[in-house]
Amino acid sequence: MEANKIMNADILDILFEGRNKEYGAYELRKSYNRRMIRALIIMLVVCAAIFIGSKIAGAINSKAPKMTVQDVKLEDIKEPEKKNEPPPPPPPPKEPPKVEVTKFTPPKIVKDEEVKPEEKPPEQEKLDDTKIGAFNQEGDKSDVVEAPKEEGTGKVEAPKVQEADYDKEFTSVQVEAKFQGDWGKYLERNLNAQTPADNGAPPGNYTVTVSFLVSKDGSISEVQALNDPGYGCAAEAVRVIKKGPAWKPAIQNGRNVIYRQKQNITFQVTEQ
Repeated sequence: MEANKIMNADILDILFEGRNKEYGAYELRKSYNRRMIRALIIMLVVCAAIFIGSKIAGAINSKAPKMTVQDVKLEDIKEPEKKNEPPPPPPPPKEPPKVEVTKFTPPKIVKDEEVKPEEKPPEQEKLDDTKIGAFNQEGDKSDVVEAPKEEGTGKVEAPKVQEADYDKEFTSVQVEAKFQGDWGKYLERNLNAQTPADNGAPPGNYTVTVSFLVSKDGSISEVQALNDPGYGCAAEAVRVIKKGPAWKPAIQNGRNVIYRQKQNITFQVTEQ
């Protein structure tokens, strides 16, 4: 390079004097500062976009509807108390059957024409199958009344104790079925709390009561909503129950039984 150009030349021009500048290294070093400034500007823009996006997402989440987890409280079903009814009145006493009685006439020696008809003594044949008394009475000719005969073996059997049917559906048990784990955390992770808000529900609470069977092994079946406040709440409550894991089965007399469980799920929509 000529001496008068060295003072005004760039350091790269001095280094690449007499070399192939079209190879690429010269151009890369020449545009290094420009590329660094461009990369720095792009990085600042991306960081600013991420920061602004996080602020906007936080503002949206603060306005999102909150979900209230409400555990169901099953009421104990009490059997109606049996009233002590007074015993029925005893049947009226049965009148004993009348027995034929023939009046006894004391013997008296009188003339035949002086004997009155009612004072004539009864014939001997009639006295064989009748009783003697102070008056005449018609009735049975025998005072022995035979008891009616009952057919049977004469053995009295003890009442049979009916064994409980443990394969039927129970609605009242000694130990109720129970969710395995934390019910509140399960709902927070799996329930779509924004379902009523997404379907245009006004602010308020929307409670759905879900009924389902818990079998002897804890599996869930026959899931159905007993009420529907609308806005998709019933369908979402049924879905989250069906999706859930097996429950701990109910226990009656030390045995696992089939139990009809009821569970309340409440959706809460707040004002935006």
